[in-house]
Amino acid sequence: MNWEIVSVNPNNKIWTWKDIFCFWGSNIQSIIGFSLIASLFLVYKLNFLVVFGGCIIGSLLVYFFSNLIGKPSQKLGIPFPVFLRLSMGVYGAKYVAMLRGIVGIFMFGVQTYFLSKSIGYLIRISLFSIDSTILDKDIFLLFFMGLNIVDGFSLIFALWFQYLLFSNGQRFIKAIINFSTLFVYLGLVIFFIILVRENYNEMKDASNALFENSILYNKENLAALLSVAGTFFAYFSIIIVNFGDFSRYVKSESEVNKGNLSLLLNLLIFSFLSISLVIGSGVVFEKNLIPIDRILTNPTDIIGKFDNTFLTFVALLFILVASASTNLIANYIPSQNSIINFFPSKINQRSSGILIISLGLVFAIFWDPVLSRIGILAFVDTAGSFFGPIAGIMMIDYYVIKNKKVIIKDIFSSDKDGSYHYSGGWQIKAIYSLFIGFIFASSTIWNVDLRFLQSFSWIIGAILSSITYYLLASK
Repeated sequence: MNWEIVSVNPNNKIWTWKDIFCFWGSNIQSIIGFSLIASLFLVYKLNFLVVFGGCIIGSLLVYFFSNLIGKPSQKLGIPFPVFLRLSMGVYGAKYVAMLRGIVGIFMFGVQTYFLSKSIGYLIRISLFSIDSTILDKDIFLLFFMGLNIVDGFSLIFALWFQYLLFSNGQRFIKAIINFSTLFVYLGLVIFFIILVRENYNEMKDASNALFENSILYNKENLAALLSVAGTFFAYFSIIIVNFGDFSRYVKSESEVNKGNLSLLLNLLIFSFLSISLVIGSGVVFEKNLIPIDRILTNPTDIIGKFDNTFLTFVALLFILVASASTNLIANYIPSQNSIINFFPSKINQRSSGILIISLGLVFAIFWDPVLSRIGILAFVDTAGSFFGPIAGIMMIDYYVIKNKKVIIKDIFSSDKDGSYHYSGGWQIKAIYSLFIGFIFASSTIWNVDLRFLQSFSWIIGAILSSITYYLLASK
């Protein structure tokens, strides 16, 4: 028995809808999230209402599936890998959950690599402000695996600091998520006010142009609407399957409902601010005759065009906070719970953190010189094709096959007579259904004729695996 993955004491269920609001806020506030939203609205020349409508539909899909996944964990107080035991078996769940853990550890290392780049920029800015020639010294010109002494220190510091922050229990993690969301929103609002104060008329004219000829209902816009909805859903899909890792701490189902619905509020706030900042920065570049050959939607690209050391330093600080909290939610916690579930009697919260940090260091070091050059992300996406089928089986098993009836003591029992021992600890019907869903979900990645469905691979896998499992297990 490991106390990190047992049912949460009701007295420790302290999360409310406001905390889930911050949870979704932290997920959308990444560099990728900023670039995604800004690109959809500004770069691809799509109808404004089509993009907005697509994002709303995508948010509602996230809301729907997150509720289905999150409510059982909230009720039972158990994380995703333990809840998986109901449908996969007490032993089968170990290996299936580790698929999520492996992807999480890999992405943790990659995200930490990019996070460390922001730290490196901050260090370089600080050193340059002290002595403009210091970075030309020989010690800074020695590289190993593409990293010099500043890069190496930044990477080690990023890993160590995340370990210190993320290994202090759910109360501290809740505080990190809440602080990050509010801090980043505060920064975005401040930058927005600065831009509007000095460029109101120009930004107003540029914004009005977005609404020209904005008609939602016609045949030409239907495909674009579905594409945007799928893209937005795909962005969040990686965290839906393990949403129970966080909903287990929420006070009630109603709080889960309201919290998940707050994703729509996050979408409205973040979309407005990100679009305004991209438009405003474009206006500033034009005013100051700063050459740009395209609309800049990546925050780091935008910062790089401003010749202002203080502004760059502050902006990188906000990016740093946002990236760390996203790494915590999307990668660290899911990996940690999967590892603890795999070795419940040998690993605890801190030792699992050390393992994640160690493997993350390896992935981070080899990312730029090796991993990024061999197309490994395609294989990571392929592994991610299991997530939709896993979720589909979990949902159909809990809500339909078992009709929400769970024997708590058997969840934590490896006894052969336990309800969830099945065949040697494996539910073979679920494993078979899992691979059926995976085949169809992954085909949207590897079959060029089906790639137009890739944004919906999670949903396709979930539907097909759940139907297959229902047909097998309901007999």
